[in-house]
Amino acid sequence: MRFDLVTIFPEFFAGPFEHGIVRRAREAGIVEIHVQDLRAFTKDRHKTVDDRPFGGGEGMVLKPEPLFEAVESLLGHSVGDALHQTAFDPRTAIVLLSAAGKLFNQETARQYAQLERIIFLCGRYEGVDERVAERLATEEISIGDFVLSGGELPATLIVDAVTRLLPGALGNEDSTVNESFRASLSAEANSSRAGAQHAAPLQSKDVGSLAGHGSRVADHVLLDFPHYTRPADFRGWKVPEVLIGGNHAEVAKWRRAAALEKTRRNRPDLALP
Repeated sequence: MRFDLVTIFPEFFAGPFEHGIVRRAREAGIVEIHVQDLRAFTKDRHKTVDDRPFGGGEGMVLKPEPLFEAVESLLGHSVGDALHQTAFDPRTAIVLLSAAGKLFNQETARQYAQLERIIFLCGRYEGVDERVAERLATEEISIGDFVLSGGELPATLIVDAVTRLLPGALGNEDSTVNESFRASLSAEANSSRAGAQHAAPLQSKDVGSLAGHGSRVADHVLLDFPHYTRPADFRGWKVPEVLIGGNHAEVAKWRRAAALEKTRRNRPDLALP
């Protein structure tokens, strides 16, 4: 199994994989872990990876170009554009770590353990251009209903969870059978849903605000709305016109609708109207 971690803080991973099961799995050749500095794929002298969000608001958004080029460099080929998009290898997952993603659990770890390669995109700042989530990542994953400063910690946790499920990673293979989350898939799914009902609520705020990655609207928890930044047209994938028009009321309306749609798609377990 090969793990690639794309980040603006490559030094973050200098220590976490040098201990315990992950270290032994690396030494035994069961896993390979490679860290890629996202700034190596910028083209300006300041190595800029972010820009202001279309539609206004606080914070900065990670640009699509360096993330696409980093992944293409790792894969060894282009992923295409709006007219011709290359099919992804089913043995490889490209995972965007995001508070607005689908919830990671033990069954997700089991599915990942069947793959040959996982590329993690570690988000930062206010978020990542939505074209990365829709056109580059094969999955958008969250590790819980809370907001972190970036995707590095979630990526580290997932690498650990997946590594220990790989054959030979543990001294006793039964250790992964006789432990937490060992129930049948249907029971595990029911348990996951029950656990979500008792999870701490996300911080309440207006959907039109850019702060944070979750919202409450009339007592319904929503994921963050999609973010976009420059360029407005990237490989034929265009930023929604409403975000460029300058009508703040229409922007707020679009963001609410987009947040509802994304919540229904990625977190159907959350209460929605």
